[in-house]
Amino acid sequence: MSKRPKDKNKTKEKKGAKARKAGKGSNREELRLRKLVAATALAMSRSGLSPCRSGNVSARFGDGMLITPSGLPYEEIGARDIVFVAGDGSVPGKQRKPSSEWQFHLAIYRQRPDMAAVVHTHSTHAVVLACAGRSIPAFHYMVAVTGNIDIPVIPYATFGSETLANNVARGLADRQACLLAHHGAITIGKTLPEALELAQEVEVLAEQYSKVLAIGPPIVLSESEMQIVLDQFESYGQRAQG
Repeated sequence: MSKRPKDKNKTKEKKGAKARKAGKGSNREELRLRKLVAATALAMSRSGLSPCRSGNVSARFGDGMLITPSGLPYEEIGARDIVFVAGDGSVPGKQRKPSSEWQFHLAIYRQRPDMAAVVHTHSTHAVVLACAGRSIPAFHYMVAVTGNIDIPVIPYATFGSETLANNVARGLADRQACLLAHHGAITIGKTLPEALELAQEVEVLAEQYSKVLAIGPPIVLSESEMQIVLDQFESYGQRAQG
């Protein structure tokens, strides 16, 4: 008994339905991320981490990222204002102009495939240390929350430049936070809440270290002790959960 031939139209309909379903899922995820980028940027601004229109926020999406637009007050930024920048740096379709720092955001995502969020701030004490060329050493064990034994100052380059992007990518290759000389700070995370919380932590550490410097030379923890702390952090809190 011969098999009935497949109905090509039905096959096409099924494939089309699957594509539409996948597309809807992708659209929902994009909208969720757009809202989260906008909300994170607003929280960053309201907390004082980035006064006025300074700083920027992004999240990995597809082959590129979703990033805050250039020059808009954070209070006015909504999901539609968030800009998609493709992995090659292009901005498809009719969108707003992306943050002037989009190059270092993309460079970070290329350098750190394990990370999915970037927060760039101009927080007061981080800026003070960055302008003084002062890295934050292991004066306190909580410096290890950034994933390494210190928070370095990345060499200065003009904002928005490819040179700055390259400097930042190298600086964050083995850690989740750095200071930018004469500029500000950058934190990265697997999620936007993680990156924002780390930005807050870096500013606290920067303030504490500034005050230690006012008293005198800091007493710094040894590399061996900081390695113990880093190992402890790997299993701290919910990270130990399977």
